Amino acid sequence: MRAPLYEAMIAHKARHTVSLHVPGHKSGQGVLEEGKEYLESVMSIDYTEITGLDDLHHAEGVIWEAEQLAADCFGAEETYFLIGGSTVGNIAMIGAVCQKDEVILVQRNVHKSVINGLMLAGAQAVFIAPGVDPETGVATGLQIEDVKQALQQYPAAKALFLTNPNYYGVGVHLKPFADLMHDHGMLLLVDEAHGAHFGFHDLVPASALSQGADAVVQSTHKMLTAMTMGAMLHVQGPRINRKAIKQMLAMLQSSSPSYPIMASLDLARKRMHTEGQIWLDEGLRLVNEFKLGLEELPVLDYYPRQSLQASLGDNYSNADPFKVAIYDPSYKISGTKLKERLEEQGCFVEMTDGYLVLLVFTPASSRADMHRVLQVLHNICLDITHQKQELHTPISNIIKLPTYVPISSPIGFDRSAVFQAATTTVNVKEAIGKRSGDMVIPYPPGIPYLYPGEVITDSVAQALVYLATQGIKFQGTHFGQTNKLTIYTDHE
Repeated sequence: MRAPLYEAMIAHKARHTVSLHVPGHKSGQGVLEEGKEYLESVMSIDYTEITGLDDLHHAEGVIWEAEQLAADCFGAEETYFLIGGSTVGNIAMIGAVCQKDEVILVQRNVHKSVINGLMLAGAQAVFIAPGVDPETGVATGLQIEDVKQALQQYPAAKALFLTNPNYYGVGVHLKPFADLMHDHGMLLLVDEAHGAHFGFHDLVPASALSQGADAVVQSTHKMLTAMTMGAMLHVQGPRINRKAIKQMLAMLQSSSPSYPIMASLDLARKRMHTEGQIWLDEGLRLVNEFKLGLEELPVLDYYPRQSLQASLGDNYSNADPFKVAIYDPSYKISGTKLKERLEEQGCFVEMTDGYLVLLVFTPASSRADMHRVLQVLHNICLDITHQKQELHTPISNIIKLPTYVPISSPIGFDRSAVFQAATTTVNVKEAIGKRSGDMVIPYPPGIPYLYPGEVITDSVAQALVYLATQGIKFQGTHFGQTNKLTIYTDHE
């Protein structure tokens, strides 16, 4: 029932102390008048490592207590608060496990932070391609047989790094992967950024920790109630080097961590500890009501449906019911246009891939908001039905993902080579067969289609062109504006 860090911060505020320490806004006193309505309250508890409020980098007081409670709540042996999102946790896990030139098995469709972690560690990645849903083109999880084959080819690998669930909330059962890795004396590391609520209700998937993962990162801000950038890194078992994890976090996290973010982690944990199942139950009723409303609409459908999950087997047996990807199966309206129509009416979505439009519900979603979205979608469907016309430009009925080799050879990541290599910029067609000089990242979801040094295939080029035509934004490149890619001039 306690939230020790938050309670200590509120107790300190109640003392009406004089601030002779940073931050410079002095508990919100210095904020401009125009910002007071929204910022003054949170700034009033925006503290630093003063007496009684502990130190994130050497926790032994209220932060330590809050992290201990989080470990108990989420099923870990030890938990560390992150104030830089799951990005920090992903990089810390890789850096703690891999030394320079050591091999790690990595699911190919990982977040860009994983590639950055590989680069910082100087590790060698053996990429394993995920499965692909033939109906939509969405990348699914890895097949256990592919991981077994990779282990036979690279028995010196240190760990397997998985992203589970994916951005659409779809995942796989992790226990077989954990058992396989442990049988080989290796680690299972999991980016569970979108699964902080997993394991708290029978109708959501089991958590990665409960299935045997050694280290797990969760974005507590994504599906629970922490502030943006609030995340947690959970560890368990004897295999993970906890000292190395702590050293990595000390290097990666700010020496001036945000106390409001940490307090929000403490409170998000308290909610799940004391009422998690009841709270999720309320949220599930709401999202199920939304799906029933969708089924009455004449044009739109949603993904993944329970029936679809059953037909596709294990890849879809762990779908998060709070993620609802809507689309027009008749291909009269693109995902990009549907997103625009929703946002014109004040309903802002998580993302579109040009085909699917991802709506993220959480237990914090309100019934009023849910009904508003349904009404807007109803009006959009009426407009489409009345127009009775096909698009001038046909929509692909499948997401165009690059085709990757099932199991790659070890790929070295050397950040010094990336920084120093000579590059030039060419049209996308001329780039085919050359090595990419950039990390090319459709965002969201932030999964790189190319990393520096990767050979640009015709499949990748086509996928990038398709995304650009659908108005998808990119990070790490100017491709979206120029239709050009950066390549290494020495591409042998």
